[in-house]
Amino acid sequence: MARKKKQQEGGLTGDEWLATYADCITLLLTFFVLLYAMSSVEQEKMDSLSQAFKTVMAGESGDTIMKYDLYNGTVPLIGGEEDIETPVDDAATAQQQMYDNVKKFVEENNLEKVVEIINSERGIVIQLRDNILFETSSSILRGDSKEVLGKINSLIGSVPNQILVEGHTDNRVINTSKFPSNWELSVDRSVNVVRYFIENMGQNPARFSAAGYGEYQPVAANDSEENMAKNRRVDILIMAIDNN
Repeated sequence: MARKKKQQEGGLTGDEWLATYADCITLLLTFFVLLYAMSSVEQEKMDSLSQAFKTVMAGESGDTIMKYDLYNGTVPLIGGEEDIETPVDDAATAQQQMYDNVKKFVEENNLEKVVEIINSERGIVIQLRDNILFETSSSILRGDSKEVLGKINSLIGSVPNQILVEGHTDNRVINTSKFPSNWELSVDRSVNVVRYFIENMGQNPARFSAAGYGEYQPVAANDSEENMAKNRRVDILIMAIDNN
């Protein structure tokens, strides 16, 4: 009777620990909810970084939610309430970056004397004089040209872009049983370069196209031996993504 009276007057009941236990469970639940929310945000950031990486490697513009400039080494900083990004040079387009990489590759592989690199609207052009690849009036690849093509093959294999090989000649007339005109000569030369990359180097045929323009797309007037030599060339075009 005395115990019951004590409880009615506001004394201890023995269940007071339940309140502390409930508070502890609530705090733990809140803690795990916060952890889950943070992990979801970080996963979204990682997904954005992954997509930006793919964009840059494909040669596309880096206009993604989180800019990730692989070539310049700038990375968004993650932390706090907002993402803080290091400055990005808007003028450094993906194509310019690819041009810089191709130029660096040419320099590192001692190809400056045999190729010229051109940054065009269509993509990056690797231009080779015809005497590096072929004998006069011939479309058969010279044996010593294959070392140059082997190095260029390494470059081609490092990018996903489509490749267009274009043959060009000067305006001197050719009329043989195999090459009735410069059209046939320029086409056959470009096809043989493509076949070398595919049949000898194992490149994917679906990436390649061949074209011949004869003497009709000169880079200089055909008024001197030096200028005609400039016009006799094979262009290997790493096509811009938008042109694929």
